[in-house]
Amino acid sequence: MITIYGITNCDSVKKALAFFKKHDIAYTFVDFKTNPVGEAEVDRWLSQGAEMQQLFNTRGTTYRTLKLKELNLDDGGKRAWLAKENLLIKRPVVETGNHVIVGFNEPLYEGKFLS
Repeated sequence: MITIYGITNCDSVKKALAFFKKHDIAYTFVDFKTNPVGEAEVDRWLSQGAEMQQLFNTRGTTYRTLKLKELNLDDGGKRAWLAKENLLIKRPVVETGNHVIVGFNEPLYEGKFLS
């Protein structure tokens, strides 16, 4: 079972959803705005191979608006912020059983889902 986490108006999420639709691959979509994820999901993604550096989006407006750079957060602090403010999570997060892929990467998706 494939679960895609993100928000509907994110361009990377749109590309990922289009990829799965184009290749007729079944998935479940979880929108952060209507179904927020907590520390349990973040911990699960980290245990499935995602790295904090991948998950914690330092390029988005939420990061800049909250002025998190000034806090110089360690991984524990970042984990807490990801659970509290889901828009800090780099999108999409694609969970496949016991593995997770962060972000949209078409060649990686092709290798993982089309082979």
